[in-house]
Amino acid sequence: MDGFQTVAGIGQGPSHNHAHRIFQIGARHLAAQIGRDNARRGSSRHAIYGKRTYPLYLPHLPCPAVNQTQILGVLLGTAVGDALGLPYEGLSPQRARRLWGPPDRHRFWFGWGMVSDDTEHTVLVAQAFLAADGDATAFANHLGRGLRGWLLGLPAGIGGATLRAILKLWLGYPPTHSGVFSAGNGPAMRSGILGAIAADLPQLRALVRASTRTTHTDPRAEYGALTIALAVRHAGRGEVHGPTFHQDLAAHVSDGPWLAHIQQAVTSVTQGETTPQFLARQGWDRGVSGFVEHCIPVAVHIWLSHPQDYAAAVMTAIQCGGDTDSLAAMVGAMVGAAVGPTGIPEVWCQRLWEPMHSVAGLTHLAADLATGRQSPRPHWGTNLLGFGRNLCFLAIVLGHGLRRLAPPYA
Repeated sequence: MDGFQTVAGIGQGPSHNHAHRIFQIGARHLAAQIGRDNARRGSSRHAIYGKRTYPLYLPHLPCPAVNQTQILGVLLGTAVGDALGLPYEGLSPQRARRLWGPPDRHRFWFGWGMVSDDTEHTVLVAQAFLAADGDATAFANHLGRGLRGWLLGLPAGIGGATLRAILKLWLGYPPTHSGVFSAGNGPAMRSGILGAIAADLPQLRALVRASTRTTHTDPRAEYGALTIALAVRHAGRGEVHGPTFHQDLAAHVSDGPWLAHIQQAVTSVTQGETTPQFLARQGWDRGVSGFVEHCIPVAVHIWLSHPQDYAAAVMTAIQCGGDTDSLAAMVGAMVGAAVGPTGIPEVWCQRLWEPMHSVAGLTHLAADLATGRQSPRPHWGTNLLGFGRNLCFLAIVLGHGLRRLAPPYA
């Protein structure tokens, strides 16, 4: 697998039972909420989870082409990639391999994984989309409110540009003026879900722009976010062909240097080059940074190299080194859109230790996005749970930092 290490038996094919178990995890919680919606709105059909049938309210769909399985694939793909890559973040490929071994399991906390801001911001984007009913201006306002609340939870990890932008939001700046000039991958890491839920390309472009400019104003940050979102859209439709993707991207991005970066990745895959070879030729074999002109072409290269193999794609992303959690989250979203939840190794989903963004919670969110139903706002107790979760997360991160002070160093 691209000269990297893989593990036999992981990601070798979808399982019907795997899909059944994933969807069943959130069924009881979904049934209770759906029943309350039906009682309030008085209109229902039925949805079947396992052997039981639950009433399902079907309102007007803001994005009729979406598919719940595809959406869940993007959400789970992002979360699992993020959690698997987190322990390796900031390490060179060589040291990561010696310190933690292959990324074939969760290594954040004794075989369990937790997500970082990549997944948390993806969820915020999804929630803002639901609340905005497809309007880009309302979407930006809801996303801005979500980011302000997220910062109150004292997250352990946050990019410098995103932090400054959220502080500006707290000072009263509107989302149209809160962004700072940065070409980091913050907008790109949260844009994959937009490729799965936007009704059409004009709406996709408007939502990507609104999401990006809330925190980042450098045009390259927007190009990177649009590239990821468009790749998810192509993957979900089974349109995984490098030259076609580049042609479609060129119809929406006129920046020559950006298109040249993506073309390099497309050409490399077309010529049969592996991801390590591509990294070495670009001079990134010591790790991929969070700068969009570095990480986005690499993400596209990995996606085109492993369009139907989630495990191989995510492990390849992590073994690149550097900003591993964001890279694996973006790659996970792209491949997850194509393979759905059945293509993600079940053990990786089961070993997510997340009180806030569990498999059940992401399943619920996918159902909301597919039906256009907006769930009630979280109770204040949920916010306290998130604060407690972040304290635990911070303690584990500090433990990882101390571990890195010890050998091996290279």
